[in-house]
Amino acid sequence: MHSTTLSSGRLHPRNRHQGRYDFAELIGASPELAAFVVSTPSNVASIDFANPQAVRALNRALLKHFYNIEFWDIPAHYLCPPIPARADYVHTLADLLASSYAACIGHNSWVQVLDVGVGANCIYPLLGHREYSWHFVGVDIDPLGMACAQAILRANHGLDKVIKLRLQNQPSAIFSGIWHADEMFDLVMCNPPFHTSLAQATLGTRRKWRNLGKGFHDSNGNKAHKKMRDSEIHHLPPTLNFGGQGAELWCPGGEGAFIGRMINESKLLGNRCLWFTALVSKAASLPALEQSLRATGVVERRIVEMTQGQKNSRVLAWTYLTETQRHVWCLKRSGNTSALERSRR
Repeated sequence: MHSTTLSSGRLHPRNRHQGRYDFAELIGASPELAAFVVSTPSNVASIDFANPQAVRALNRALLKHFYNIEFWDIPAHYLCPPIPARADYVHTLADLLASSYAACIGHNSWVQVLDVGVGANCIYPLLGHREYSWHFVGVDIDPLGMACAQAILRANHGLDKVIKLRLQNQPSAIFSGIWHADEMFDLVMCNPPFHTSLAQATLGTRRKWRNLGKGFHDSNGNKAHKKMRDSEIHHLPPTLNFGGQGAELWCPGGEGAFIGRMINESKLLGNRCLWFTALVSKAASLPALEQSLRATGVVERRIVEMTQGQKNSRVLAWTYLTETQRHVWCLKRSGNTSALERSRR
């Protein structure tokens, strides 16, 4: 098994969200954001990132201004994704494709992506299609979340034609039941639930509240200014600015067990996917996952380190195809018959 570890230390160069937000431009795209913009002690425009309503308004403005998404909304308490970080994962996948076929950096409607755990926010398909014209199949086990994602697609002209959603009726399965017999995917992506239990997810959420240094908000988004000590965070409601509930945040065994199931199921589909990938939040999860990859006989695995502010994560990618097979795969899928013929000589 060939392995590679890469590190950038900052947002991807193609990420649109470098530097500070231009709130004047964002408010121009989405005037509702103005109600949530405040001045920091250093007189810099910002929002209260501990306010869930403010974060949702910021996301709507970012999606409309940068990605021409006219409508986007999620139910209360559902995961509200930080868009710059999500965009980094998308651009990292584009680089993976380009490592086999340089023409993949650009708009390629032939690229088919499977998003495991697409969520109510549908964020990866939205970003991936707008940035690269990729087509998506989004999968999730939550009927309400899927209904919300479908509403987003229907409200934005044409997106329901290029992004399809499938409900996974087997909560313990990853690919079984949703990967059709005649399907091939160029990329599989997944942002797995990384907590091991509801109790751990709740405690982690409350600690994030404290680390924001903003105090807490009640269920209506009203700010409570009292700062919390460690002994107090166990007694507070688990509302967070970025939200998240149920299967969005935790599963038995956490991200290690979830990605481990992905790896085990992927070996049965190895010749029908170019790259399998998953986000890994905890570096401590990697040794067991790499052992699982060795056991499945992957040809190559890569780890791409990503940093967004104080958050460190990484993309774990693996493939069962050799470098030559990956290049031929891209030539076939893109319809580049002349280059394909030359490669066979």
